[in-house]
Amino acid sequence: MPSAKPSLLLIGWGAIGRLVIERLVIERLGQEAEITTLVRPGRAGAARAALPGQVAVVESLDGLTLPPLVVECGGHGAVREHGAAVLLRGAELVVVSTGALADPTLFDALKNAAEKGCGRLSLVSGAVGGIDALAAAREGGLSKVVYTGRKPPAGWRGTAAEKVVDLDTIAAPTEVYRGNAGEAARRFPQNANVAATIALAGLGLDATEASLIADPSATGNIHRIEAEGAFGRFSLEFSGKTLPGNPKTSMMAALSVIRAVRNRIERVAI
Repeated sequence: MPSAKPSLLLIGWGAIGRLVIERLVIERLGQEAEITTLVRPGRAGAARAALPGQVAVVESLDGLTLPPLVVECGGHGAVREHGAAVLLRGAELVVVSTGALADPTLFDALKNAAEKGCGRLSLVSGAVGGIDALAAAREGGLSKVVYTGRKPPAGWRGTAAEKVVDLDTIAAPTEVYRGNAGEAARRFPQNANVAATIALAGLGLDATEASLIADPSATGNIHRIEAEGAFGRFSLEFSGKTLPGNPKTSMMAALSVIRAVRNRIERVAI
């Protein structure tokens, strides 16, 4: 890529995948790109009924001619199930669920698959900005990186936070986790992809500090990055809206996927 008629495979048909397809189809790429969606077994019929006709739907990679660009937006399980197979076949795998890479065994397996198959593993910035600055600062040497994630109680339902605080009666901001970013991503797989992304761009999963907070006054997902190093220091805060119907997922995470796809298709990338 770029090519005359770009093609891509999206793994997952959840909230992020649906928004990505909607934007890519409604806007310029719809008739010009070959888009295939990989869904879970048994969901192809529902997906075909809901998606535009030009989007192909499959339930398996078996027998599929893999396009050069594959975008994962199906969660940690999708990374584990399909990541190595995609990389072994020489494609670029763009990962949204970066928290899955907090599992060192999986991360090593993906890196080995990419090397063996001449594939490429890429991470999107997700719900935050400043990842480019953080990665650049790492080249000069970082001394401290702190991530603070703040979400309303609804954003923590169904997670380990329910063992720390009563989300139905919480009246003040309450810290549900403090520790390193790697453990945050492992304990909160639906909530702490940002922690993993920041860690992988900066000091690493063990050395990056993380604090996760349930805040009844928060109206969206708030992410704060503080970094210090040879470059100086910066503090960035992002307050993002969530995807409709999914309080755990930032709209910016989906938009970052669209940007990643465009950067690999368009003649000018930024």
